[in-house]
Formats: sequence, structure tokens, C-alpha cells
Amino acid sequence: MPRIHFQQQLAELKDKLLAMAALAQQALDCAVEAYLQQDAGLCQHVRDLEAAINTTERDVYQMAYDLLAKEQPMAVDLRFILAVIKINSDLERVGDQSVNIAQRAEGLMNLPGVKLPVDVKKMGEWAGRMVRTSIQALLDADVKLAESVLTMDDEMDAMNHTAQRALMQEMQARPEVSDQALNAIIIARNLERTADHATNIAEDVIFWVRGSDVRHQMSLAAD
Repeated sequence: MPRIHFQQQLAELKDKLLAMAALAQQALDCAVEAYLQQDAGLCQHVRDLEAAINTTERDVYQMAYDLLAKEQPMAVDLRFILAVIKINSDLERVGDQSVNIAQRAEGLMNLPGVKLPVDVKKMGEWAGRMVRTSIQALLDADVKLAESVLTMDDEMDAMNHTAQRALMQEMQARPEVSDQALNAIIIARNLERTADHATNIAEDVIFWVRGSDVRHQMSLAAD
């Protein structure tokens, strides 16, 4: 019976984390749409979602730490709880990045609309796909799916690099659109950082399933 109860608690922890992931994905989608549509209502909705994310983050932490303290899990169960704690933090930061994007979108509402050399929609869709894929990898305990997120991050880095360079050139060529271009630069960086958080989640899934620290291995390879 104690073992069955423990597994039920693990399932509840996973469900709570998945609920938080859904909120984070919604916040990201709404933030990008707020920028594209210049929609103040969506900006406020992102803030409301972040408040819910922060509440859920605290709940997940409490559930995870209670399991560590009371159950003293071993092996794969311990790795799962440790992964949840780290993923919880990354999802909260996805919410933070979404609020940053929404704030920049609000800042643009008082400025003339201009066409800029950056595809925020594409970057937002790519970042969202990375978050969803990493969470699906968690749901299915799928290492191959998690590894695909690591590859996707290279494309996001390339898109961000291209956007930063093009927008800087645009500011030099057209100083009158500097405010709009600067906001777009920051939004592109927020999306790139969101992709980094998705990558972290994928790496934690690999750690949970395989028991190997991908980040540590990558660091050694770089050295």
C-alpha cells in the first residue's frame, strides 16, 4: 500500500507540472499574438497567466520537496522528482519571458507601425514548438523526442542571430524606427531564451530516463 500511495503522489506531481506547462505554453502564444495584433487585452491576459503560473510553481515545489523529505525515493523516482524541480523553474521562466514580450508589445502600441526585418511569428511558433515537444517528451518519457529539441535549438539560435544583425542594420539605416527595432531585438532575445528553457526541459527528461547529465557531457565535449 505505501508503494501504491507513493506512485499516486508521483502521478499527481506530474499532472500538476503538466498543468503548469499548459499555462506557460498559453502565455507564450498569447504574448506573441499580442505583439502581432497589438492587442492590449492579450497583454493583460499574459499577466494573468503568469500569476497562475507562479502559484502553480509554488505548489509543484511543495509537492516535490514533500516527496523528497517524506518518501526518500531512490533511482529513477529520485531522478524524476529532481527533474520536475528543474523543469518547474524553467516553465516559470517561460512565463517571465512571455510577460517581457507582452510588455514590449504594449510599448509599441504608442508608436507608428513599421515593417521590420524579423519574423517574430516564425520565431514564436518555433519556440512554442520546442516547449510543446519537450513537454511531450516528458509525458511519454521519450528520449529521442527530447533529443530532437536539442537540435531545434540550433535553428532558433540562427534565427535570433539573423534577426539581431538585421535589426541593428535597420536602426543604422533608419534611425526614425530605432524604438520599434529595439523592441523587436528584445522580443527576439526573449524568444531565444524561451527556446533555451525548452532545451533545459528536454535535457532534464533525458536525465530522468537515462540517468545521464547531457549538459555535463556537452560541457566536456566543448572543452
